[in-house]
Amino acid sequence: MHTRTVAIHYVRAALRACPSPSEVLAGAGIPPSLLADDRARVTPAQYTKLIQTLWEVLDDEFMGFGPRPSKRGTFAMMCLLAVHCPDLESALRRGLAFYALFDEPLDLSLNAGRFELHVPGDPDHFLTESLLVLWHRFSSWLIGRRIPLQEAGFAYPEPVHAAEYHLIFGCPLTFGAPATAISFDPKFLRMPVVQDEAALRRFLRHSPAELLSRRDHGADTAGHVRRLLGRGMSGLDAVAAQLGVSAPTLRRRLAAEGTSFREVREQLLRDQAVASLVRGGESVEELALRLGFSEASAFHRAFKRWTGSSPGSYRA
Repeated sequence: MHTRTVAIHYVRAALRACPSPSEVLAGAGIPPSLLADDRARVTPAQYTKLIQTLWEVLDDEFMGFGPRPSKRGTFAMMCLLAVHCPDLESALRRGLAFYALFDEPLDLSLNAGRFELHVPGDPDHFLTESLLVLWHRFSSWLIGRRIPLQEAGFAYPEPVHAAEYHLIFGCPLTFGAPATAISFDPKFLRMPVVQDEAALRRFLRHSPAELLSRRDHGADTAGHVRRLLGRGMSGLDAVAAQLGVSAPTLRRRLAAEGTSFREVREQLLRDQAVASLVRGGESVEELALRLGFSEASAFHRAFKRWTGSSPGSYRA
């Protein structure tokens, strides 16, 4: 599985409340020049380090966007309370009760399989969306299985980076909704918590920052196509046959998800290229050949189109 890269929009949004963005960017290994182009991407490792550095600098897990700071360790304490519950519903309700103890609690609610959240004064809705992702993926970890979302609604207009939302949530999206919420089948609330304190210690080594950097839910058609392409399969017909559908059916399903076979393939190549250039150890010529480009110049043009920058700027 090739993990998706993260759009530069989320880096800029995370830094909005930071008094020393250059320090945080340096700590995460992200060149400031990337902030200037909307097409730029960073690796999940860079984004994870960015969030961790923000917590260290601000001593605030809400990164300056909440109604009050949330001191480092708050999320870990909530997890410790939740992991001892018998089922997911009691774990989530215990977590909500924990955050409700603070003077200015977040507006969080759970009604059957609907998790609703409102964060006042949240520019770019960065904290709101981060918390939705965090609670959803923490819930999946608690019961040891991925919880597919049925719907995600957002109480604000569709943003310019709306294409990222499908990659993050992997479900039907509604903008301009009455409230910001995610919904899933209530049957998951009855499932037992399968984690313990030992598993929690391992989980917390890189969480919740690592959870926020995961962009590949992998449950929809585009996710399945990406996975097969990442394993070396090529061609629409071959991928469709592996999925047990015809090529026209695969095209229709991808179109219904707002994407295409070519777009999924190019996103995979882009993410593989960014990851390799940031990691180092492979020349641009070697990378271009591995990704299937006939010559390095064709790769240069494609990479510039994908990210707005040259391969050399990422490798540097």
